[in-house]
Amino acid sequence: MSVLETYSHISSSPIFVSSELPDIPEMGGFVVFSGIVRNLNEGKKVTHLEYEAYAPMANEMISSILADARKKWDLLHVNCVHRVGKLGISEIAVIVETGSIHRAEAYESNRYIIDRVKHEVPIWKKEFYFDGSSEWSKGCVHESH
Repeated sequence: MSVLETYSHISSSPIFVSSELPDIPEMGGFVVFSGIVRNLNEGKKVTHLEYEAYAPMANEMISSILADARKKWDLLHVNCVHRVGKLGISEIAVIVETGSIHRAEAYESNRYIIDRVKHEVPIWKKEFYFDGSSEWSKGCVHESH
């Protein structure tokens, strides 16, 4: 069973968590992950972030990651949107939604998607600090689970 939707995965518009769930009667589990801009990283106070992406490639790669997740799990809903541009503290940088008949698949697939997006997709993050300095992110540290 598969009810899938197509989205643009790279956006310069703010991302919001919706209180409305997809209307899929078979769906018993729905998981939302939101990556949020925080005010502290590695002991430095952050003022804001700027994300850049090569959108055509990033869109294609996220679509491919979602397709891979669909092959591994019986997903009824899957979506991932990553923001680009200047983001302030507490703004959502990325959101991943997964829905399935059972919660286990929704949780596992959600983690799989965000881990792959953060490690593989050409999206670059620059952090700006209160002291006036800035630096490009050194990349994700892979967490084993």
